[in-house]
Amino acid sequence: MAISNERIVWIDCEMTGLSLEADALIEVAVLVTDDQLNVLGDGVDVVIAPDQAALEQMNDFVRNMHTTSGLLEELPHGTTMQDAQDQVMAYIREWVPEPRKAPLAGNSVGTDRTFLVRDMPELVEHLHYRVIDVSTIKELSRRWYPRAYFQSPPKTGNHRALGDIQDSIDELRYYRGAVFVPAPGPTSDEARKVAADITAHRTGSTAEPAPDSTLDSTHDDDER
Repeated sequence: MAISNERIVWIDCEMTGLSLEADALIEVAVLVTDDQLNVLGDGVDVVIAPDQAALEQMNDFVRNMHTTSGLLEELPHGTTMQDAQDQVMAYIREWVPEPRKAPLAGNSVGTDRTFLVRDMPELVEHLHYRVIDVSTIKELSRRWYPRAYFQSPPKTGNHRALGDIQDSIDELRYYRGAVFVPAPGPTSDEARKVAADITAHRTGSTAEPAPDSTLDSTHDDDER
């Protein structure tokens, strides 16, 4: 099997809003992982300068969010959309040379993909049509494995693209260890331990790689 089939392309975008007609893509971060969710290379995090019209129509919630995160003040120094796509493609092709092999991954990644279709068609064309949406796993876990869901590690991305995509990788690492185990899933203490392991070895940190945190299949089914 070609190695590109095993890779996962994680993408998070920040926008001025959710309207494809009026809003602008202003930040894109990309990390490629192997099939064990280990990040390959340094990744890409690029800020894109929007036109003035997109900035002026931002609502207060979005403006405050991007002000608090520091993204708004970086926008005047952002690059062009073409340059951003070139940077993203150079990184992705280094680790995923074959087109239409690696899936797109992230949280609620369908929204990001709609803006990428509009603004970075070369990128979308290079990826497989399948997606890995961690939000789907989260929603199912809330319904089927609530003990694991409520012990998931806190997010630290703070609405910046790179931090958010690192959170998404860590979230899938958590669900792999706490949910993808025999039913009925882990006890609260077991799930809490998996979350602590993820928190201690955050994606993008300089700490030593975490040991395999997948749960032992034996646990007390009645503990909550």
